[in-house]
Amino acid sequence: MGKNTAYRVHVEDVTQEKVDGVNIENGAMLRTDDYLYMGHNDENVIVYPQTGGLNLGWTRYDDKEYTSSNKLALSDGVEVVMPNNGGSVYRSHSSLDFYNSTTQKLLGVNENDVYVTTIVFNVSTPNANQTHIDLRFVGAGDVERIHKTMGFYKGNNTTQNFHEVFQYYTDSTFVSDGVDIKIMSHGGSATVWDIIYFIQRTQNAG
Repeated sequence: MGKNTAYRVHVEDVTQEKVDGVNIENGAMLRTDDYLYMGHNDENVIVYPQTGGLNLGWTRYDDKEYTSSNKLALSDGVEVVMPNNGGSVYRSHSSLDFYNSTTQKLLGVNENDVYVTTIVFNVSTPNANQTHIDLRFVGAGDVERIHKTMGFYKGNNTTQNFHEVFQYYTDSTFVSDGVDIKIMSHGGSATVWDIIYFIQRTQNAG
């Protein structure tokens, strides 16, 4: 025969600032206006809501340097790090950052996290028949498999919008070193502008 039991747990109402600076006690619970935290393995873990902003979420970075009036010139066969100065940044939660606009690297929070990154940009070339764009992630480990070749279908000197989606997980070197996004025009020159990164963290392995 089953027996009902009841345990009353005192939950302290605090600010997010106090959560960030408190000495963590395993099992202790803290509540802010947005989240319920519990101390676990020397870390304050969000236990409700389970898909809260500090667990999962998204960030968007819009480059404001290379625009329709100041396009990035790509020389034939010369690979460069795709620039994004994060001139405008939008987040589902203020704590999230999945890209460093200073180092221009993708970031990972924990090993074995899962992310979906959408890369959007405009591009044109004077020789659409012979030119294509190579876009790839550059870093140590399995991330090197992320590589896309994109052709031109709208003709010479015509603006073409690329909207590419990449799903990946982060290994230890991704977390420690970050990852570059590199771009190259192959077969002819090209120009690129209006670059946007939209990055979603879809699994928190921590």
